[in-house]
Amino acid sequence: MNLPNKLTILRLIMIPIFIAVYFISAIPYNLILSAIIFCLAAITDFLDGYIARKYKLVTNLGKFLDPIADKVLVAAAFIIMLVPSSIGAPLLPWHACIGVSVILARELIVSGFRMVAASKGTVLAADKSGKVKTFTQDVAVVVLLVSAGISFNPLYYFGLGLFFASVILTVISGVECLTKNASVLKD
Repeated sequence: MNLPNKLTILRLIMIPIFIAVYFISAIPYNLILSAIIFCLAAITDFLDGYIARKYKLVTNLGKFLDPIADKVLVAAAFIIMLVPSSIGAPLLPWHACIGVSVILARELIVSGFRMVAASKGTVLAADKSGKVKTFTQDVAVVVLLVSAGISFNPLYYFGLGLFFASVILTVISGVECLTKNASVLKD
């Protein structure tokens, strides 16, 4: 197993640890620690792809696991932020469930679209808008976690703004992917 695949598997292992730390209030500064764990997991996403491309270590296992790890990490983060955390309140307001639903729907739709393309021998690489979307989502998660529990914290509202910006970017990148590659659905 090569290094990029090990990094992807490490990211998958970090997801339940991130979730556990988020909810265990007995851990001092658990939300800050969960932000650090999330941030490290997100960095492995960048590193595994960079190393795989630079050193020509792209494998079928990596092509399969990497997008799953990315989507599960972000989905888990946004889902747990909708339920009460160790500070007693959710980090995302109730109406953010619409945005989380949009993010999840886009990821499922684009993943299904990529499977259809792959069955036809076409690989749909992530484009720039998808990478910007992922980066914005990752930063939103970290900012929301770091700012949690501090009353009237402008950093929290910045994180919330990033979350809603990531929802918009999610829609844009999804529509862009589908329209740019619409020929995949033609028989």
